[in-house]
Amino acid sequence: MSDENPNPNQYPLGEPSVLDYVKSLFRPGGGERVHLPEESQSVPASEAMSGQPSAIRHFPWRSLLALGLALIAQSTFEPPQPGAGPGLVLYLAAFSLLAWAMYRREWTLPALAPTSEGTDSLTYRGVPLLLGMVWGTWAFFILKDNLFTGLNVIVWILSIVFLVWAFWLSRNHLRSTGNLPSFFRSISRWTILLIAATLLIFFFRFYQTGSVPPEPFSDHAEKLLDVYDVSQGQTHIFFTRNTGREAFQMYWTLLIARLFGTGLSFFSLKLGTAILGFLTLPFIYLLGKEVGGPRVGFIAFLLVGIGYWPNVISRVGLRFPLYPLFVAPTLLYLIRGLRTRNRNDFILSGIFLGLGLHGYSPMRIVPFVVVAAFGLYWLHAQSKGARKELPVWLAILTLVSVFVFLPLLRYWIENPDSFGFRAFTRLEGVEQPLPGPAAQVFLSNFWNALRMFNYDDGEIWVHSVVHRPALDVVSAALFLIGVVLIVVRYLRQRHWLDLFLLVSIPLLLMPSILSLAFPGENPALNRAGAAYIPVFVIGAMALEGLLTSFGRGVTRSVLMWGVAGILLLVSASQNYDLVFNQYYGSFRDGSWNTSDMGRTIREFEQTYGRTDTAWIVPFSHWVDTRLPAVWAGIPNRDMAMWRENLQSTVEFTGPKLFIVKADLERPDANDQETLDVLESLYPQGQLRMFDSEIPGHDFWIFTVPDD
Repeated sequence: MSDENPNPNQYPLGEPSVLDYVKSLFRPGGGERVHLPEESQSVPASEAMSGQPSAIRHFPWRSLLALGLALIAQSTFEPPQPGAGPGLVLYLAAFSLLAWAMYRREWTLPALAPTSEGTDSLTYRGVPLLLGMVWGTWAFFILKDNLFTGLNVIVWILSIVFLVWAFWLSRNHLRSTGNLPSFFRSISRWTILLIAATLLIFFFRFYQTGSVPPEPFSDHAEKLLDVYDVSQGQTHIFFTRNTGREAFQMYWTLLIARLFGTGLSFFSLKLGTAILGFLTLPFIYLLGKEVGGPRVGFIAFLLVGIGYWPNVISRVGLRFPLYPLFVAPTLLYLIRGLRTRNRNDFILSGIFLGLGLHGYSPMRIVPFVVVAAFGLYWLHAQSKGARKELPVWLAILTLVSVFVFLPLLRYWIENPDSFGFRAFTRLEGVEQPLPGPAAQVFLSNFWNALRMFNYDDGEIWVHSVVHRPALDVVSAALFLIGVVLIVVRYLRQRHWLDLFLLVSIPLLLMPSILSLAFPGENPALNRAGAAYIPVFVIGAMALEGLLTSFGRGVTRSVLMWGVAGILLLVSASQNYDLVFNQYYGSFRDGSWNTSDMGRTIREFEQTYGRTDTAWIVPFSHWVDTRLPAVWAGIPNRDMAMWRENLQSTVEFTGPKLFIVKADLERPDANDQETLDVLESLYPQGQLRMFDSEIPGHDFWIFTVPDD
């Protein structure tokens, strides 16, 4: 059946409707597919081939109405939420308009880049491969005792260099990739926009780094003790403190502390992770460009740069941004390699995969993501002509990543319980029994994780504004619209990349979903951090499709950039409020003011020249007594002095300082027993209150003057 001569018996209106088009995508009963109508005006052949819009397109009012309804729908999910009902109804209306816009070819996704038809000669250099295997075996045996040494690090790095050399294709052996757009040919017109966007993102990522978030918590104390160990020559491969941690952040933080002169401090932790989050952004741009062109890369770069979710997990000062940092290049080179069939990209993907496994434990899910990509590619027509090479490429990627992972592999083999302990505390009932049947908890976690983007990001206040969408209104609406557009395009074109972008989201969410023993920890923005990569790329693809629908011409360009500017302004404004007002305020109220205690200890030191007679009396659900010492510049000291041991302080001569829990509004939370003991031991002691501007954060300062 042709569009020009529809069957009147099949279509009562004489032509297929939008509903007929949507139904035909699924081909019920094996029926014919309804084809999109052609534009009544002629379209230049160059534009038809490139997928770019004609200058005589109609105004995209259906698309704008669909976006407007989606934005209104998403805004109903903002706290306080009236319930999901109104938002779902509005989203259904938005998707109906979107289907109409798609049917009229008004809103389409940017064209996918063509796949290279070349093949890999599967050549390699025998001598470097042999040397790589020999040095890798040597490195494995000397990477022992959970320590990096000068020798084993050199041998390990040389083994990687030889292995890469063995498989790396020189320029003369690279296939032509066709007339693909060159980054350097097109970058000049983006230079000003990229500089402006980078400056805006730099502001969002580093503004108020010292005060947002304002206070550390116990995990920061553990990290600083690990960094202190490194500074004292304890160069561990895996840090076993607090259920175990990979090593990357410890060495990175020490580098930041020395490079910027910030010392072993909370600020060093935050500055280091903020820089790591910022370093992720070039890979986001390149990944978006690979998937949908330079403008998709630019939009994704901008949305991620100002986004509340990526910003917050980069500011906390923990390993969280290491997950997206290494997933982004792993996916970039993996996708590019499968498109261009360039073996070098698989080598680079393997290097970043191996490095990421030294960073943050959720990265352990990424090998499964890589296998899923190869599997989906093999099942689709785009792999024609390269299916014999796919196992070889996967083997090369795997081998390179294993060589980079080698130190941790040795530790894992020697200490399997320690290496996997933290993961198993969440997956199994190691610390507490599962709250229900594993399958039931998994499905519940799966659903809660999927709706985090648009509805509820969980209840963990240290790295989120709780019980609100993980995305701002603009990004969330664009994401859902992008999902619909990708699903429809996949049903029409059956391209592996569309399906992989969708499948990668739940896979990258798995470190959060698999918190079966502690379902309250799911969704978690930190363990789901890398999922924001395909989410924002999909949203960028949707926005690019909308902007393209305006067509060409001065008036339409003004309207296009006006819409883009309004959306950016709304997104930036909300994300600013989320990070610098809401997140800061909730974190300040939920954390203890250990910085105030640290200043009190420093004042004592400035007065008396010592801190060895300054203590904090622990109290249930109160401060971690190691953190005030960090603020006071003593990162390796726990200042705890338990109430039952206060008698021992009498042996110390000279002035003394005691910090005691105070809460005048809740007498049960006031440590009166400690005050009674101190007053009996030191009748000459002086008691004063530190009056915090945050309710419930006061504390007593008991000073014993010099004898």
